[in-house]
Amino acid sequence: MTVSVVVNSKEDQGRKASLDALTALVAQDISQCNEIILDRMQSPVALIPQLAGHLIAAGGKRLRPMLTLAAARLVGYQGNRQHKLAACVEFIHTATLLHDDVVDESDLRRGQASANALWGNKPSVLVGDFLFSRAFELMVEDGSLAVLAILSRASAIISEGEVLQLVTANDTETTEEAYLRVIESKTAALFAAACRIGAVVADRPAAEEEALDRYGMNLGVAFQLIDDVLDYSAQQEKLGKSIGDDFREGKITLPVILAFQRGNGEERAFWRRTLEDLDQAEDGSDLARALELMEKHNTLADSIGRARQYGDAAIADLALFPDSPAKTAMEDIIEFCIERAW
Repeated sequence: MTVSVVVNSKEDQGRKASLDALTALVAQDISQCNEIILDRMQSPVALIPQLAGHLIAAGGKRLRPMLTLAAARLVGYQGNRQHKLAACVEFIHTATLLHDDVVDESDLRRGQASANALWGNKPSVLVGDFLFSRAFELMVEDGSLAVLAILSRASAIISEGEVLQLVTANDTETTEEAYLRVIESKTAALFAAACRIGAVVADRPAAEEEALDRYGMNLGVAFQLIDDVLDYSAQQEKLGKSIGDDFREGKITLPVILAFQRGNGEERAFWRRTLEDLDQAEDGSDLARALELMEKHNTLADSIGRARQYGDAAIADLALFPDSPAKTAMEDIIEFCIERAW
């Protein structure tokens, strides 16, 4: 059973949001970034490029490095520092994915077997560490202490978010505020840093740096909110994983938080049994019940509505910048991230 959620969007007005404008805008830049990624993931230890390449070549959209490249275009940067830094952002992201899959014991990533499912947990963690190290090598080569400060701080915040998620795991009393702290840290912090460094390399005023930082943060929160909705509403080929993986793992996301808060005593007992105790029926009936409760309390639609609020804030963050193809592309990213829910 999946839940259908309808929300007004550009698609309702005859325009379907996509990454096409962004992809076209940074096509040459992302090609150079990809060359750096492929070069820097090499190692005489054969397992490292084999395992890293499995994930890097698995069809990811390269959204975060494209944000760095688009932000540099937005502020009129004419140099080439953004290519290595975009690769750095992708290495940080890929390293966190390798570690996440080990922590979550995930068997699938982007529709295929995860690295830890194929090679085991130890190689996945160690190759993740290798990619983090490569990212810091690229930061040092760039030579900017400001860039190093932004990306190293983001890496620390991501780790804090992952630990915070462990602390709140399987706790149905988790508040919306605590949940937002987790996703701001583990997801949105890298979006924010990726955008901010686009202004830093161009030596733009602090106001522009801060606007791009806010844009990335708001976009990242919206992105993760929709990801958490998709776990209960999309087809496996869209997700690259089975419906209800978050439910089976006992993850506390906004659709669950809202359903728990709005539920009666019997419903709250259901959530405690299935998510805190992980006592779930093997026939899928508990997942079906969870979907029914989310539909009853409108929690998926409301979660998308929250994502829309963050998306609107991200659009407002771009108001400082003059109209341009880069600005249009960065506005379209917001719509694309939210419209994944359909």
